[in-house]
Amino acid sequence: MKENKNQKNTAVNQITEGVIWKQLLFFFFPILFGTLFQQIYNTADTVVVGRFVGKEALAAVGGSSSMIVNLIVGFFVGLCSGASVVISQFYGAKDHKNLKKALHTSMIFCLAASIIVGTAGFILAEPILHLMKTPAEVIPDSVLYLHIYFAGTFFNLVYNMVSSILRAVGDSKRPLYVLIITCLLNILLDVVFVVIFHMGVLGVALATVSCQAVSAILVTWFLMRAEDIYRLDFHEIRFDLRSLGAVLRIGLPAGLESVMYNIANLTIQIFVNELGTDTVAAWGTLGKIDAVFWMVCNAFAISITTFVGQNYGAGKYHRMRKSVRVCMAMAYITAFIVSGAIVLFAGPIYRLFTTDQTVVKIGVHMIRFLIPSYALYVVIGILSGALRGAGRVLIPMILTCGGVCMIRIIWLFAFVKSHPGINSIMLSYPVSWVITAVLFVIYYFRRFPGIQKKK
Repeated sequence: MKENKNQKNTAVNQITEGVIWKQLLFFFFPILFGTLFQQIYNTADTVVVGRFVGKEALAAVGGSSSMIVNLIVGFFVGLCSGASVVISQFYGAKDHKNLKKALHTSMIFCLAASIIVGTAGFILAEPILHLMKTPAEVIPDSVLYLHIYFAGTFFNLVYNMVSSILRAVGDSKRPLYVLIITCLLNILLDVVFVVIFHMGVLGVALATVSCQAVSAILVTWFLMRAEDIYRLDFHEIRFDLRSLGAVLRIGLPAGLESVMYNIANLTIQIFVNELGTDTVAAWGTLGKIDAVFWMVCNAFAISITTFVGQNYGAGKYHRMRKSVRVCMAMAYITAFIVSGAIVLFAGPIYRLFTTDQTVVKIGVHMIRFLIPSYALYVVIGILSGALRGAGRVLIPMILTCGGVCMIRIIWLFAFVKSHPGINSIMLSYPVSWVITAVLFVIYYFRRFPGIQKKK
């Protein structure tokens, strides 16, 4: 057994040795299918409540409450990226000692953060809903959903941390297996709780938290059973200040970037809320539909972060830069295919979520107006992921927060106030993406190719 373990530790690392486009695809597809099942997992809630409860419940699950969840949980997911980068670099360098410290520090940090995030989300849910000018008829169900969701935050954060660690060392398959299992379980529980027992939003929330608990247990078990240097041992879980500092140095800017993204989206939601329940329901549903595009883009971004991180740790800088070019081309081809399909089948897709014709009409217009501009974001996603993998996080965070987030907020208050309407609100996306993409390209070509050796 010991001999087999040593053989596994010295096996060829395909991320640093294999054919780039093939290894990107081998790594990308499990992440893509994983995020697909994650989206089905989340979308099942809105489909069930939209068709079997009503548009108020649909707005409660997919509107303001979804934005609040993304704001609070998204910050922690950003922090997880810090652990992912640090661990991928140590794994690429075969630095057993520091990898173990980073891994176990990340786990104890996760446990502490879950208490803070869960408590903050539970307490702040209702006040934030009111600040967002959420329609009065939607607030009771939104509060109920958020209270149950944040009560189970521990499971959500554990899953995100452990799955990011597994992906950092090149294991993108087992998180996929977990998502397949919990996705099917979530659909089953949604049907049982909502359709059979008529529990409404309460049933959807309970199904979500139950599945998050199952996913957390499974990925943690995988990490504990790993026959490699990244194996989790509970008796070694403790804070190492140096490791914590390395994780936070990379993860904190990513977390703050996520917060700024979601603050911008919360601001947009406030403007959308003023247009009525039909528009709120259509906008919330669009967030479920366009997630198909984002899951593709994010899967490529996660892939390139791990590729750059491991090759950076191994000192293979030419391969690191080549992988960025290959990933960019693959991401653009896929993005055009996905966005084109969404636009082409806009009507049938919306009718999966609701039978309300007003909501469908508004939603189809949103897709045809906004989705064609989504390809602009691909540059931002891929270059940001590549820079993060190389440990360059501060300037990309500033570019994203200033370019995407602040410009979007300024647009809302400067332009939408004088030109109200959903079209003016949606224009904030392509305007901010164009400016930010140009800034990222300039920074990447000035700084990224200059990385010749680690200091």
